[in-house]
Amino acid sequence: MADKQLLHLVFGGQVKDPQSLEFSDLSKLDIVGIYPSFDEAEKAWRSVSQANVDDAMTKYVVVHLHKLLEPAE
Repeated sequence: MADKQLLHLVFGGQVKDPQSLEFSDLSKLDIVGIYPSFDEAEKAWRSVSQANVDDAMTKYVVVHLHKLLEPAE
């Protein structure tokens, strides 16, 4: 049996404060992609985060979509 698909979303953008995750302009969020595993999402997150390492006001996150889609599990 194949492993269960666990979807993860990677996105980010400019934040109002580097200590928070409140984004400055929701219309300008960068949707990197949806990935079938945490490992793949983490690789994408690391890549895009590293590309923006010099900008403290830009943050990227990984969202566990599978936890939102099936919260009882």
